Amino acid sequence: MQKLPIGIQTFEKINKENYLYVDKTKQILKMIENGECYFLSRPRRFGKSLTISTLEAMFKGKVELFKGLYAEDWVKEKAKNPNPVIKLDLGGLGNYHQNIEELNNALIYIVKTSINKYKLNISYDEIISKNAGLIFSKIINELYEQFGKVVVLIDEYDKPITDNINNLEKAEEIRDSLKSFYSVLKSNSDYLQFVMLTGVSKFSKAGVFSGLNNLQDISMKEEYSDIVGYTQKELEDNFKDWIEKATSKLSLTKEELLAKIKRHYDGFSFDGKTRVYNPFSILNFFSDQKFNNYWYNSSTPSFLVDYFKQHQIDNIEKFRHINVSSDFANEQEIEKATPESFLFQAGYLTIEKWESNAEYEILTLNYPNEEVKQSISRLFLRNIYKIEKYIPLGDALWEAIKALNEGNIENIVEIFNNALSKIPYSDFPKNQNEYWYRSLFVMLLRGGAGVTSFQESYTSEGRSDLVIPFDDKIIIIEFKFAKSSKSVPKARTEGEGQVKQYAKTYENEGKKIITVVLVADNRKRKVTF
Repeated sequence: MQKLPIGIQTFEKINKENYLYVDKTKQILKMIENGECYFLSRPRRFGKSLTISTLEAMFKGKVELFKGLYAEDWVKEKAKNPNPVIKLDLGGLGNYHQNIEELNNALIYIVKTSINKYKLNISYDEIISKNAGLIFSKIINELYEQFGKVVVLIDEYDKPITDNINNLEKAEEIRDSLKSFYSVLKSNSDYLQFVMLTGVSKFSKAGVFSGLNNLQDISMKEEYSDIVGYTQKELEDNFKDWIEKATSKLSLTKEELLAKIKRHYDGFSFDGKTRVYNPFSILNFFSDQKFNNYWYNSSTPSFLVDYFKQHQIDNIEKFRHINVSSDFANEQEIEKATPESFLFQAGYLTIEKWESNAEYEILTLNYPNEEVKQSISRLFLRNIYKIEKYIPLGDALWEAIKALNEGNIENIVEIFNNALSKIPYSDFPKNQNEYWYRSLFVMLLRGGAGVTSFQESYTSEGRSDLVIPFDDKIIIIEFKFAKSSKSVPKARTEGEGQVKQYAKTYENEGKKIITVVLVADNRKRKVTF
């Protein structure tokens, strides 16, 4: 079997060492032939950098890297008259943008470094030598004069902004500086053959690229929905040997394995139709032959935690099946974005459904898969509620799984109440409600125990709060909220009547049904059953 290209960012290195698995050059070539200036937004670790380096190799006419790939003939033709390429990776700036002067100097460095291979003999006067935008413009002009039309590829255009997302004043200052830098692309449009920019965040018309009238945002276009990421067909067609190896290692049938892989890693959609896998997660899964949360563990951006705290987001369940307008992601700049827009751009929410007719266009967002649901739950438990400080998630994992397998609800409730008792009074919401307790309970199951659960499952009798399926049993949990200890019995009686009705839906599945009513006591800040 081929090696897996984990951690490798450049197309040139991957294909020279025969690591390439999925050929995306058909989608990339369609983009090249249909326009000249593009922008693509995708979450981190999704293949944006690989797309940029593929474009670089194509426009340079590196034929040896494209043998057997869809774009081979196009690259052969391009090799006869290759384009000069400027490739800028703003992700490589590190922390050298703490102020505008540092950002300007860092941009000067990466611009000059990117064209060293062309051995340009450029003299900069005193004004130009201190301005990154002027240097960028002069280099484009010089490359055009010597070699012809220029290709500009910019990866992670927004990194300096997102690194300062929780400092609004600084983020705006940096965005204005980048806007001036990127405006060079418009003023030099006659000298450019092709432009591609990628990043995590989308942008509004008044933002960084307001001057680029011909810039096509393909982030949510159906025809480019699978330009990065792997579709189900691509997975099954290109990873047959690895799938076979995993079935043997994990003692699963092919059908069982594919269903589990799909549930854990699939589900990202940027058009509401096409579903794709995160390449980083699936490649690591095949390499390790283990179901781990690779995407989250690869480094969760610190700004994400700061954002949740700053915006007082303490209930992640409210973002499930949330309806938004079709332009929700580019109504505002990322640092001012609504929580649902921010979570979508960060990769924690995806488009579950896209409905449109002559009168309206509505998108429904949801968490894409189990990896993301477990990851964001664990992020909240560790960083927002500090649960791990009091109850190690490793301990909670084994205790919770054991208790659930045995149908031991008492143990689960004990773990939950233990966690609640350690949360400082000031961190409880001012207006506690059933939804908050239920959300935290679900996060403990997902993030602490890695349990697959289905919240608010619809039945013919209504909507159950939480359904946890097992091979031999189904646990149905109904949450209720009591404002005082005196009202707990009444709330429990009401819940018992509801959960019995919900259980009827599962009577014919041949499994043991366990029904539970958990009542959150507002005064005591704990649950009883």
